[in-house]
Amino acid sequence: PGSSAAQLAAASKQLALGEYQEALRISSIWIERNKHSDDYSLMGEAHIIHGDALFAQRYFYESLFDYEIVARDYYGTKAAITANERELEIATMFANGVHKLLWGMRIGDATEEAEELLIRIQERLPQSQLAETAAMELADLYYRKKQMKLANDMYLIFVENYPRSLEIDKAKARLIYTRLATYRGPTFNDAGLLDARKELVQLKNTSPRLAKTVDSSALITRIDESLGQKRLRTAQWYLKINNPIAAEYTVRRLIIEYKQTAASIEALEHLVPKILPQLPPIVMREIGDFYDINQEALLGK
Repeated sequence: PGSSAAQLAAASKQLALGEYQEALRISSIWIERNKHSDDYSLMGEAHIIHGDALFAQRYFYESLFDYEIVARDYYGTKAAITANERELEIATMFANGVHKLLWGMRIGDATEEAEELLIRIQERLPQSQLAETAAMELADLYYRKKQMKLANDMYLIFVENYPRSLEIDKAKARLIYTRLATYRGPTFNDAGLLDARKELVQLKNTSPRLAKTVDSSALITRIDESLGQKRLRTAQWYLKINNPIAAEYTVRRLIIEYKQTAASIEALEHLVPKILPQLPPIVMREIGDFYDINQEALLGK
């Protein structure tokens, strides 16, 4: 009785009883009186009580100042783990639409704070359950905000760092979706599409259930159509700059690699008749009856 520990216990008791203002008052006095104390563990606990009293009154953003002090300055203590748990809870709330107080009203967007907190938790407690949850929350935040490049990076980090997670299937599926979403059209880089296709093929071999869930066959067909359109656009460009040999080679690769696509049909119908008359005899001998066979198979001609 009368010790600093007993005074802090009184603040904790008020917090447990729901007397949040009193817990806030007692813990504030305790922190001020003992700020030069060497009692490392009690100071961390005092800030947790102070932060919890603010949190209980829905001052979420304000409580972060206490939790951040503990997480930063009392690393390795039980209080630091508690502080990171509280920060994860607040970050999740902010990431899912809870606003911070601004001019007395809860109207301030807090997604930037959520992003920063989720990154810090992963840096402080790597490979922990808290870090795993924070990684998924951050990836989902980017996904909801349609920041697909960032979302793709985070889902990839999650898959690499937490291969045994209960949410690994979700991460793998989202990884494919975000790679598809980053493709901007046939005139742009197709690396994301190629990566997504490889992962879908691998998924059909390693996880048939998940492959069925994401409808991998339909996605592969969609990717092949996009890649075929890119080849078709390239062939059209070669023809435009008067390079029929390169145009023919591109069309041939298109038909070989993406035969069952609309791009192949369009190339056979509209490009091949323009290209063939411009080719030298040596190239025509190399082609042989390639186009005749494919026109018969795909066009019925």
